Amino acid sequence: MSDDGELDLNSLNDEELVQQVHDDLYDGLKEEVEAAVHILLGRGWAPYKVLTEALVEGMRIVGVDFRDGILFVPEVLLAANSMKAGMFILRPLLIATGAPRQGKMVIGTVKGDIHDIGKNLVGMMMEGAGFEVIDLGINNPVEKYLAAMEEHKPDILGMSALLTTTMPYMKVVIDTMKEKGMRDDYVVLVGGAPLNEDFAKAIGADAYCRDAAVAVETAKSYMARKHNQLASN
Repeated sequence: MSDDGELDLNSLNDEELVQQVHDDLYDGLKEEVEAAVHILLGRGWAPYKVLTEALVEGMRIVGVDFRDGILFVPEVLLAANSMKAGMFILRPLLIATGAPRQGKMVIGTVKGDIHDIGKNLVGMMMEGAGFEVIDLGINNPVEKYLAAMEEHKPDILGMSALLTTTMPYMKVVIDTMKEKGMRDDYVVLVGGAPLNEDFAKAIGADAYCRDAAVAVETAKSYMARKHNQLASN
C-alpha cells in the first residue's frame, strides 16, 4: 500500500497480480482490471494466458458465488462489465495471435420478451470462457434466429425467456429448425427463471441452463464432445 492507501499494482509479482485481478473482478472494479491486464501484457504474458488465468478464472469464482447465492445479479453484472473491459484490450491481440476459440454462439431473448439481464450475463460469461458470441438482443422472432444461424454458422443457439407466456415460443423456433432439417446441426441451450429441465426436454432443446455459470459449463462440455467426435471420425 502506498501512503494514500492506494494499492500499487506494479509492485505485485505476477501471482499476486493475478490474485488481485480476481478480487477486483469480484468487486466490479473496471479500471483496476484494465490496469492489471496492461501490466501483465507489459510483463510479456501472452494474451491467452491473461484471458484464462486472470479474467476467466476470476469470472469462474464469481459464477460459483452467484450460483451459491453469495453474489446477486447487480454484483455479477458489475463483475462481467469489468471482465468486458479487460476483454476489450485482449480481443484484438487474441485475434492477431490466433488464440484457440471454444466455439461460437448465437444468443437472444425470444419474441414477446424484453428481458435481457440473464441473457447479457450468459453472453458476457461465454465470451469470458473463450466463445465468440453474437447477441441478437430481445424480442426475436424465429426468422431472426434462423437468419443469424445462416449468417454466423454457430455451434450453439441460446434462447432466453423470463415470462411464462413467452416460453412456448422456444418450441416454435426448435420446431421450425426441425422442419428445415437443421436442428441436428446446432446445440440448443435454453434458460430463464420460469424454465426447468422438463420443459427443455419437452420442447426438444439439448439442455436447460439455470444460470450463466451452468450455461458456460454446459456449452464447454458439448464443444468437448464435438471435438472428440470430429477427432474419432
